[in-house]
Amino acid sequence: MNILLWHVHGSWTTSFVHGKHRYLVPATPGRGPYGLGRARTYTWPESATEVSPEQLRGAEVDVVILQRPEELDLATEWLGRRPGRDLPAIYVEHNTPKDGDVPHSRHPMADRDDLLIAHVTAFNELFWDTGATRTTVVDHGIVPPAVEYTGELDRLAVVINEPVRRWRVTGTDLLPRFAEIAPLDVFGMKVAGLADHLGLPADRLISHDDVPQHRMHAELARRRAYLHLCRWTSLGLSLIEAMSIGMPVVALATTEAAMAVPPDAGALSTRVDTLLAAAGRFVAQPQQARRAGLAARAAARERYGLDRFLADWDRLLEEEVCG
Repeated sequence: MNILLWHVHGSWTTSFVHGKHRYLVPATPGRGPYGLGRARTYTWPESATEVSPEQLRGAEVDVVILQRPEELDLATEWLGRRPGRDLPAIYVEHNTPKDGDVPHSRHPMADRDDLLIAHVTAFNELFWDTGATRTTVVDHGIVPPAVEYTGELDRLAVVINEPVRRWRVTGTDLLPRFAEIAPLDVFGMKVAGLADHLGLPADRLISHDDVPQHRMHAELARRRAYLHLCRWTSLGLSLIEAMSIGMPVVALATTEAAMAVPPDAGALSTRVDTLLAAAGRFVAQPQQARRAGLAARAAARERYGLDRFLADWDRLLEEEVCG
């Protein structure tokens, strides 16, 4: 199939474009949010092809993958065809509701009969009110990281995008408490200067800003444990990637993380003191950390494998496009 989709979430799109189809990814001269084109810090296959808005007008497109409400009108303008009416459309919902009206949050694509909403977690499907619009869940899948856990550094690793702007959502405010247990390495977008924002000494928190995925994985694997403090986000793919590497996990038991992290893969709790104690144990006891990491790797690879993810999407695409 020829699939039109925007580059919005780097990790998810990386998995998606590893399928057997041709992926048309809009690219604009300024590489803005609606024209990022191919990823620069992730490895994508050649089947993911950049197209300009002008090229899309005459392009053969079998299905449109929407990920933001405004993409519906944008696709209509660029294609000259209306997704959902003139060609099939699937709306992928990556996020938990952020409108302040949980659990009554109405999805922007609620009560439509012209598309399907595919949630990336069952938690998202549960908390969004989509009315009469058809929904399904396709659990995440990841490209397996090409590194194995060593845990040689008695440091804690964190992956957060925009930790200052998102603050309590990503649990950024909790980081100083864990920095008392062990030094933190924070990877992600717009993490530069985070130690200053938190009032931490430079040796207690080191930022690694926008590191290419393969290099980030190699660095994560050297840290003793992975810290996941998100209060209210969808399931972060970096968490699954860390588990797949073989890292033990210290995580808040919130949103879909409560289903993704089994008890023997580390520590999962809504009590921060419990997580602080677990982080301390992993730092002090490398063998215990390794055992938990092996359980984390087994769980991640069983549930979030790339083959399962692509097979689920192939079935869904065939149903929507071919009926």
